[in-house]
Amino acid sequence: MSEDDETEFLPIIEETLSLTTRKVVTGRVRVATRTETVDQVLPAHLSSQEVEVVRVPVGRKVETAPQITTEGDLTIIPVVEERLVVTRELYLREEVHVRRVERTQTVEIPATTRRQTVQIDRLPPPGEAADPAPSQSKDDQDDL
Repeated sequence: MSEDDETEFLPIIEETLSLTTRKVVTGRVRVATRTETVDQVLPAHLSSQEVEVVRVPVGRKVETAPQITTEGDLTIIPVVEERLVVTRELYLREEVHVRRVERTQTVEIPATTRRQTVQIDRLPPPGEAADPAPSQSKDDQDDL
């Protein structure tokens, strides 16, 4: 025998690992929403403008028709007429005074709004006894 014949061999052992997953139901959750209506009174500021018209008799002779003038909230609109006299003359018969008056008032307008609340119940997996743990609403969870 030669030296090569006497060589010893060691077997190589290799371990392999395989990983698998499976789904297991550990519990269930029931989520329910409820819509409520809330009646509210909303304040609103309303403004309006009214026009007061006053006719002011003048009866004065003028050479030309006066222009419309505005003094603050008052607008004066001249009204003229021609009168036949031996000659034609222009008379300011009247003025119409138009004043803008602004009034503001606060009114309350009823309105209905909607709000949803959520109730969450934790349920055991199928086949297990129910846990007497109380359910929590969204409002209770805010305290946690």
